Amino acid sequence: MCAKAIRSISHTGSALLSFMIPDIIEAGCDEAGRGCLCGPVSCAAVILPPDWDHPLLNDSKKLSAAARAKLRTVIEADAIAWAVVMVEAEEIDRINILNASITGMQRALDALTVRPQHILVDGNRFRPYLDPVNGIDVPHHTVVKGDATYRSIAAASILAKTHRDELMERLDKEYPGYGWADNMGYPTAAHYDAIERLGITSLHRRSFKLHKLQKE
Repeated sequence: MCAKAIRSISHTGSALLSFMIPDIIEAGCDEAGRGCLCGPVSCAAVILPPDWDHPLLNDSKKLSAAARAKLRTVIEADAIAWAVVMVEAEEIDRINILNASITGMQRALDALTVRPQHILVDGNRFRPYLDPVNGIDVPHHTVVKGDATYRSIAAASILAKTHRDELMERLDKEYPGYGWADNMGYPTAAHYDAIERLGITSLHRRSFKLHKLQKE
């Protein structure tokens, strides 16, 4: 399958589709933590069986933590292949968050034990993906609100989110006072206050606005 010019498409509505192109191996990709002040951006790729579904499946942001945890267990057990990759703050600062997100999703694709023939990506930006095993360009489509449209992207969003949240809960114990177990590193008022009181950690993203005056 050769690569071709790709256009971004948008979908609205709550129904989740099983695939874009039938009868091929299709992987969904998404990330979590892109807007956080600290910690990695978590990037996932998932290949689901073509007829797989779950009544709770949806964009991870629309689900409770309990529902995400339940779905994570089911997705990891039922998926044909899945992978989660973390891109750390230092690399985010060096290449910027957009490039880090795309790089992380491509590394997750690299880590899949089954090679995809087509890729669905949440959002509207991606780069051509060269399969490291087969040496071919794999076609992709970016899908705005893809995590609320395609099952594979929704599954990737859930794995990216739950793996990152689990990491931030562990890091909260190593760096007490920042509230990461609650805010997961996002720019909340309490997180900004903690930075003012305690300073910046090695896990904070220096290229982000980490102080209230910068935010304003």
